[in-house]
Amino acid sequence: MAAAIEFKATAPSFADLIKRADISFAVGVLIIMVVLLMPMPKPLMDFALALSITFSVMILMTSLFIMKPNEFSSFPTVLLIATMIRLSLNVASTRLILSHGHEGTSAAGKVIEAFGQFVIGGNFVIGIVVFIILIIVNFVVITKGSGRIAEVAARFSLDGMPGKQMAIDADLAAGMIDEPEARRRRKEIESESNFYGAMDGAAKFVRGDAIAGLLITFINIIGGIIIGVAQNNMSFGDAFHTYTLLTVGDGLVTQIPALIVSMASGLLVSKAGIEGATDKALYRQLSAYPTALGMASFVMAAMGLLPGIPIMPFVILASLAGYASWNSYQEQLNVENKDNLDKHTKDTDDNQKSLEQTSAPAISLPLDMIRLELGYGLLTLLNGEKNRQLGEQIKNLRTQLQQEMGIYLPQVRIQDNMQLGNNEYVIRIKELDAGKGYLKPGDLMVMDPRAEPITLIGEHTREPSFGLPAMWISGSVKADAENLGYTIVEPSVVLTTHLTEVIKDNIGELVTFADVQKLLDDMSETYKKLLNDVVPGQITVGGIQRVLQNLVGERVSIRDLPTILEGIAEACNFSRNIVTITEHVRLRLSRQITFSNADNEGVLNIVTLSPQWEQIISDSVVGDGDARQLALPPSQMQEFIFRCNETYDRLAMMGEMPVLVTTAYIRSFIRSILERVRPSVVIMSQNEVHPKVKIRSLGQLE
Repeated sequence: MAAAIEFKATAPSFADLIKRADISFAVGVLIIMVVLLMPMPKPLMDFALALSITFSVMILMTSLFIMKPNEFSSFPTVLLIATMIRLSLNVASTRLILSHGHEGTSAAGKVIEAFGQFVIGGNFVIGIVVFIILIIVNFVVITKGSGRIAEVAARFSLDGMPGKQMAIDADLAAGMIDEPEARRRRKEIESESNFYGAMDGAAKFVRGDAIAGLLITFINIIGGIIIGVAQNNMSFGDAFHTYTLLTVGDGLVTQIPALIVSMASGLLVSKAGIEGATDKALYRQLSAYPTALGMASFVMAAMGLLPGIPIMPFVILASLAGYASWNSYQEQLNVENKDNLDKHTKDTDDNQKSLEQTSAPAISLPLDMIRLELGYGLLTLLNGEKNRQLGEQIKNLRTQLQQEMGIYLPQVRIQDNMQLGNNEYVIRIKELDAGKGYLKPGDLMVMDPRAEPITLIGEHTREPSFGLPAMWISGSVKADAENLGYTIVEPSVVLTTHLTEVIKDNIGELVTFADVQKLLDDMSETYKKLLNDVVPGQITVGGIQRVLQNLVGERVSIRDLPTILEGIAEACNFSRNIVTITEHVRLRLSRQITFSNADNEGVLNIVTLSPQWEQIISDSVVGDGDARQLALPPSQMQEFIFRCNETYDRLAMMGEMPVLVTTAYIRSFIRSILERVRPSVVIMSQNEVHPKVKIRSLGQLE
């Protein structure tokens, strides 16, 4: 009892079953199967036939008003259901006609009787002719045409899928659409192909339906006559008249819905390429040519004047076509006037904007901070294995320099330049030449670390970064170069090394105001108080930018930004001169500067300035405080540069690159002399040398 009560409480009601679309659909399909097997009462037959006609009209109206064929993608399934409904009703009506045909023309229900009496006027001959014509129209004209359209559309849709997919991928790669939109378009293309393929097969349903209707009609007439004469004692004439009238009425009442559904199928598959509802598309396209409507009006009016032709229908139609032509022409004229007005308004606005831009100051176009221009023959360096591609090496270079120097480096723009030689390249900083060189992509560059002449067969050249003697050799003599202990460098590495040195030589120009502001914004909250104390009370962001430019210009990393700000805050207490502030910050960074220039064993190799040069340069400094300047005579300056180059060239032959150490008083002035001729030389003051570093003196600049 409890189980029964529980079942009653949880069992779904009939209303719940109606709400469940899946269960309702399954029940409907089962009812169709039941109609094929079980006899149907006459009132229920009338209702079912009315439902079939209503269902067919609803399908036709839906096909008319949809915007795109894909919106009615369930049409093949609907077509199958409609066909099964008509066939099941054909079988049920056949059962009624053969069972009760001797009772009169109402034996199969009022709907079939109405079609037999009213539609065909009670004349079965007319009914047979009309029925055959409907079969021909449906089977030969509409069904065959719509099936052919669906077949061709399915074929072309399938053939065009790869191109459409590639177009979607191209739009996605170009950033014109996002990933959800790309997925939506791919799904739309796939559903379109599936739809036309299904419609190609669904057309066979209608074709089979027409054949089945023709066979059922023939069987009903023969079977009805036999049953009427042999079993119900009817005369041959009465049996032939009654059963033929009922059968033709039954055929018409099922064939008309079939014709309606076939028309819907034809409208649907022929809608490909038409945007919008069918009525709007037809009106828009037929009214697009007023001249055509006017000519049609003239032809109909002329036909109405022919002898024996009733004039009234043609005059009415000619008037309607003429009115449509005039109305269409007026609409096009209004649209053209509106477009001209809009164009005039746009031209006026453009002219006004042009005048405003002419009177306003010109806006400068953005510069490429770092640009690498390649000759045509060097474009092959952009290909190859990933770790050997020029673009990948430059990306790694930027990452390394950013970590090493603590600044944000701009992107390196790579482009071809047809004005260069095939194997030439140019490095531009802010679109000005900063370095150039020559590479041989298929060869290797070799250098002798002992600075001795290279004895291999090849093309003598100079290494572009440091100007050292080098040679281009082919890959076939690589083993010989390795045996001789030469340094072997690939062309892409040569270019990357040159780019690195050019960037380091000009790195001060790459530190922009925006970069400095971002560095300050990214500081931890611990140092925000210090930053607020310094900026803008003691120094502006622009002043900090100049200090950082001076530091990185001498290849001093600015990663320790808190220490730099502390040094700036201290220096601002006694000076506002950027050079003085920079020198004080260098003292705070002495440990970093010292050990970054020491060798792997922690030894700082130095060259000292002779007392004579110390005295000469000190005596040449004029002015006091922040107004100090160097007034060294040109002859002495040239002599100093010559001695410096001579000393460092000799040490470079020995593989050494020592630091030049001088007094703090003249350090900045010596830097200003050498940065133009030998920017790679590191110059430190005696106060900047950390007390814990080991020092090895390599000589003195005499």
